[in-house]
Amino acid sequence: MSTRTVCLLALPGVQALDLFGPMEVFEAATHHIRSRGGGADGYRTRIVSSERSVLMAGRVTVSATPLSTLRGPIDTLLVGGALSFIDRTFNAAVLRWLRRREPRTRRIGSICTGAFVLAQAGLLAGRRATTHWMAVRELQERHPDVVVEADALYVVDGSLYTSAGVSAGIDLALALVEQDHGQEVALAVARMLVVFLNRPGGQSQFSAALQHPMPGCDAIRRVLAQIVERPGEDHRVTLLAKRAGMSPRHFARVFKNQVGETPARYVRRVRVERAQGLLGQPGARVETVAERSGFGTSDLLRRAFLRELGITPLAYRRRFQRAPQIQ
Repeated sequence: MSTRTVCLLALPGVQALDLFGPMEVFEAATHHIRSRGGGADGYRTRIVSSERSVLMAGRVTVSATPLSTLRGPIDTLLVGGALSFIDRTFNAAVLRWLRRREPRTRRIGSICTGAFVLAQAGLLAGRRATTHWMAVRELQERHPDVVVEADALYVVDGSLYTSAGVSAGIDLALALVEQDHGQEVALAVARMLVVFLNRPGGQSQFSAALQHPMPGCDAIRRVLAQIVERPGEDHRVTLLAKRAGMSPRHFARVFKNQVGETPARYVRRVRVERAQGLLGQPGARVETVAERSGFGTSDLLRRAFLRELGITPLAYRRRFQRAPQIQ
């Protein structure tokens, strides 16, 4: 198998992690693949731009291959972003280059607000896409021909790949590696980079703890911290209310007002997240995961997974279990 060329398009002001996060994934995959032998040759990564150097966010300069000198086939082309891209009109020559390259590139995509670059080039018209949660409304308003999926880590529409903000580019890159070389390689890369399991694109951009602004009520903040730190404990409303120093009825009303959902829903989502992590551990029994995450029984765990993720615990484990630890 020949080496796949991955180009990361860097425009002025781009966030470094949008480029270097995915780049590290492809480089780590190449190292792993070559260490195993077998003929596969991994990836060649290149930062490309309209100029030979690019001033990124944070006033750091990175060298790049000019688009005018770029020759040969591109397997995968990813466009980095930055929050400043939301209001920008991009270089017309770069947009023309993207339009010319798109039919000849196996996969083209964006990280974060790099989606605005693809949209201005006309490559998202009629397609499903996502971007950083802070830019979702602007992308939909400025490009109504794009089908924006507001709360996905990444979206795949044929040969088009778009991801949410910043670190979601790592999730997308892991998914691309898995597509090319299989789950075993992708999971090995995730372990090598000490990142979470490669998450499915349909997962929310947020953990339960990040879904809502921090409550203004000190008592509710303390309760939230206790739930996140110890999801396996008993978190019935009566006990949560007692910890907050409120009556159950008043607590439920204040919690819903401050957090935006009921205590029961919040507890269930935190427990599902903890169960996801436990299921990724080799040899983890579903019954043990159910007990440690606070569900108690595998049946209750299964119901919660289906409700929150649309997938059973066993199916989740088959797809996202970590690779065995290296001895």
